[in-house]
Amino acid sequence: MAVKRVTVLGSTGSVGRSTVDLLAREPDRFAVEALTAHRDVKALAAQAVALKAKRAVVADPAAYDDLKAALAGTGIDAAAGPDAVVEAAQMPADWVMSSIVGAAGLAPTLAAIRQGKTIGLANKETLVSAGALMTQEVAKAGATLIPVDSEHSAIFQVFEPARADKVARLILTASGGPFRTWSLDQMRDVTPEQAVAHPNWSMGAKISVDSATMMNKGLETIEAMFIFPVGAERIDVIVHPQSVVHSMVEYIDGSILAQLGTPDMRTPIAVALAWPDRMAAPVPRLDFKKSANLTFEDPDFERFPSLRIAREVLREGGAAPTLLNAANEVAVAAFLARRIGFLDIVACVEAVLAEDRPAAPGDLEAVAELDRAARRKAENWIKKAG
Repeated sequence: MAVKRVTVLGSTGSVGRSTVDLLAREPDRFAVEALTAHRDVKALAAQAVALKAKRAVVADPAAYDDLKAALAGTGIDAAAGPDAVVEAAQMPADWVMSSIVGAAGLAPTLAAIRQGKTIGLANKETLVSAGALMTQEVAKAGATLIPVDSEHSAIFQVFEPARADKVARLILTASGGPFRTWSLDQMRDVTPEQAVAHPNWSMGAKISVDSATMMNKGLETIEAMFIFPVGAERIDVIVHPQSVVHSMVEYIDGSILAQLGTPDMRTPIAVALAWPDRMAAPVPRLDFKKSANLTFEDPDFERFPSLRIAREVLREGGAAPTLLNAANEVAVAAFLARRIGFLDIVACVEAVLAEDRPAAPGDLEAVAELDRAARRKAENWIKKAG
C-alpha cells in the first residue's frame, strides 16, 4: 500500500486532534507534510514531533519564536502567519484535513482545492460562506471533497451519486443539543459553561454553542446543498436525541438508508482519511441491546429559530449565507465572552440579515468583504445590546 501524504489544517482543535490520533496509530500508512494551529504552540509542537511532520505552522505571527524554540533540533520547519497556513495547504500532500474553525479556514481550504487535492472537509463555513465559488473551484481543479461532519459523512456513505435523481430527500439528524427540552424562559439565563456541555459529542466551544442554538444544523443544511446534488427542497432535519443514526437518505421507492454508529468523530474522519478504502478506528462499537430505544421528533422552530433562519437563507442564496455565517461567528464569540445572552445570538444574526442585502459575491475577495461587513454590523448590534 502506497504511503498517503497528509496535511492537517487546524490540528490542535477537536477534529484536528482526532485526526492526529488516527494518523499516529498507523505511521507506516501516512506521512505528515504539515500541521497548522492558531496559537497553541505546545500542542502543535508535540504533534509535529510525534508524527515527524515536515512543517508546523502557527497562524498567529506573535507565536513564531515560541514555535521555533519548541522545534529546535528536530529538523521540523517552523512558520507563522496566515500566508504560511495557506502555503502549508499547498504543500505536496495527497490528502488535506480542513478543520480550521470559522471563516479563517476559507483561504487555506481554497488553496488546497486549487492544487487538485482530496480534501477532508470539517470546516462547514467554507461551503456556507462561499459554496458556489468553492464548488466551481473543485470542478475546475479536479479536486475531491469528502465531508467529515458526522451527518454529511453518513449521507456520503449511503448516497449514490449516479442516482441522485432517485433521491426523495436527505434527512439530517440533530441531537437537539443540551437545551432540547428547555423553555425559552429557561434559555434566557444559559451560561457558556452550560452551552458547551453537549450531551453526546465532544466538540470545540464554537461548534458546541452552534449545537445548543441548533445553528449548526442550519449551517449543515446549507452545506449539504453544495455537497449533494438534490436541491434545498429535498433536505430535511429531524431531532434524534441518542445520536446513533447520523443521517439518512430516502429514495423514491420508499427505501431509507441510514448510517449508524457511536457518537465519535474518529469514525467520519477515518472514512474520509482512508477513502476509497476503510481503516480501523478505535471507537466504541454500537451495542444494539443498549441502544434499543431510538427516538425521533420534529424540530421546534419557535424555540430554535436558527433552523428557520437558515432555511430562509438557503432559499434566498446570494450574499445571505455569507452574512449568516459571519454574524453567527461574532455573536457566538460574544456569548462565550459573556457580552450577550444565549438568546441574543440568534437575535444578532436576524438583525444583520434584516439590513439591506448586497449583491452575491463573485469572487473570494467579495466574500471576504461581505464577511467583514457582516462582522462590523454584528459587533455594532452587540455594543448597543450591551
